[in-house]
Amino acid sequence: MSEKLKPAARVAGQRQDVWSIINEAAAASPKQPVVNMGQGFFGYNPPDFILNAAKEALNRVDCNQYAPTRGRPRLLKALSEAYAPHWGRKLDPNKEITITTGANEGESRPAPERHLLDLIDSGQGMLSAFMAFIEPGDEVIVFEPFFDQYISNIEMPGGKVVYVPMHPPKDGATKTLSAAEWTIDFDELERAITPRTKMLVINTPHNPVGKVFSREELQKIADLCLKNKIIILSDEVYDRLFYVPFTRIATLSPEVEQITLTVGSAGKNFYATGWRVGWLMGPPHLIQYVSAAHTRICYSSVSPLQEACAIGFEQADAHNFWTTCINDMQAKMKRFNAIWDELNIPYSIPEGGYFVMVNLAKVQIPEDYSFPPHVASRPRDFKLAWFLIQELGVAAIPPSEFYTDANAHIVEDYLRFAVCKPDEVLEEAKERLRGLKKFLKQ
Repeated sequence: MSEKLKPAARVAGQRQDVWSIINEAAAASPKQPVVNMGQGFFGYNPPDFILNAAKEALNRVDCNQYAPTRGRPRLLKALSEAYAPHWGRKLDPNKEITITTGANEGESRPAPERHLLDLIDSGQGMLSAFMAFIEPGDEVIVFEPFFDQYISNIEMPGGKVVYVPMHPPKDGATKTLSAAEWTIDFDELERAITPRTKMLVINTPHNPVGKVFSREELQKIADLCLKNKIIILSDEVYDRLFYVPFTRIATLSPEVEQITLTVGSAGKNFYATGWRVGWLMGPPHLIQYVSAAHTRICYSSVSPLQEACAIGFEQADAHNFWTTCINDMQAKMKRFNAIWDELNIPYSIPEGGYFVMVNLAKVQIPEDYSFPPHVASRPRDFKLAWFLIQELGVAAIPPSEFYTDANAHIVEDYLRFAVCKPDEVLEEAKERLRGLKKFLKQ
């Protein structure tokens, strides 16, 4: 190919990503239809009061035209009021919040490969934050496992990703333990900081681990960021799904709030990942530049669905929606994880979100099992994922995709399952997973 026609290095990678591999495995599986427990899209609709708000918004002329670039005033006001109990004050809707097209703003998955996993909630907010502050050569600390879109979004403006691994519990292969047992080595974190460190990304509740960072852990992270003048980008898209006490890092102190950008997602809050409405909250001296970047990236975000989300926040408490969300998801967790208890397979008990990490070290894949070369060359969790799809017709995600190659061994026995599915889907998955019994080490 002519040099002039070559793609940029950031999109020219040849190795198949996890999404295309799982799609390929699903298409080739003799167990059809495959039960998709891998992708984090909901298997059910938002509640009627939110759907009705969206339908009504479509009848309004103003809602069908460009929204203000920083967001519709009604949604900005609704967010200010919805988060006030957590912040201890109302955020200024005109200076401390900006609406984005989803929480993340980058989409790097190849479109032709997305038939099984095509509803990923990767919007625009985080890319706006990176574009606002990251210059070529600036370093951004990311904890492994990471949401894969972080990496492309950081590299797009020329940033360098610096990885710090989370470590699973030492007994994770033999005992079911809390996701809190996945820990950060704070000496490792401090060693990762250099004079070029511009930003640190934290995700709590965490995807895929299900960990909710404790107040003490967040304070240690915040203290390091204050000491080294590092911006904190806190990905809190699962902030309405927590099953243990949940601290928002921006609320630790006025000083921490001044260096923190907090990311939120209506897709996760309202069971509507396809709506692509997200937001960032933070001090005016940070938010103004995020808003400027957002304006350059996509100008404004989808208007009628912003209005529907505003009404969703306004009416959520009257419908007891947030408590219902937590109770319903905990019930789904309990329902699905019963299969691992039955099989005596250990897992990490989630503290938040809707993913569960399961340790399948006890599963013995036959030695002569045939894998395609691009799976055979990957860590064991990719082989486990392929094996489950082919033999049982259940799709899960191999989490080593969310680690660097050097640290992929940390999670090579784990798979990530999404429980945000109808109960009948969970029951079908459990019935199929009983087929693992004949492959378990005695």
